[in-house]
Amino acid sequence: MAPHEKTDAAPDSRSPFDDLFCGLLPRLYRRAVMLAGTRQSAEDAVHEAYLKLVARPERLLAHPEPYAYAFSALLSAVRDAHRKEVRQVLVDDPDAAGVSGWDGGVERRQGELETLRLLSRLSARQAGVVILVDLDGYTIDQAARIMKVHRGTAARHRTRALDSLRTLLVETKEGGRHEQA
Repeated sequence: MAPHEKTDAAPDSRSPFDDLFCGLLPRLYRRAVMLAGTRQSAEDAVHEAYLKLVARPERLLAHPEPYAYAFSALLSAVRDAHRKEVRQVLVDDPDAAGVSGWDGGVERRQGELETLRLLSRLSARQAGVVILVDLDGYTIDQAARIMKVHRGTAARHRTRALDSLRTLLVETKEGGRHEQA
């Protein structure tokens, strides 16, 4: 075997891309912590940046400023992670929300479906003002501004909606009694 031939491929098997990226890692980690805020988020961002860059290693290798190119990928990964976090909807903690039922949320879901059923019987404006005032907690004035109508119009829509809902609930209760008898 000639002296220039390698017997063990492991020590020098890294590609030029890996060597370059490993050289940039300490600096990228420092910047990632500054951008992401936490060490875990920073590590995730650097990993995502690596995955983006390794897909086309020739671009990093050919770039006149490899750090700037890698930093751009890191910044993109941090932005993507932030967008994902912002889009996630937090779920109420059943214990903190005062839900003591053992049904796993079935009763709450039935209530939501009944609310949707009742609101579907109203006009769009009536349902809108009921949702804003009674479910979301806005005042009549705020709801009127949101719906771009006069305060009196919003109040009248709400009054008519609540009257309709009362009538629907009475009919539902009476219908349930007749069916049971």
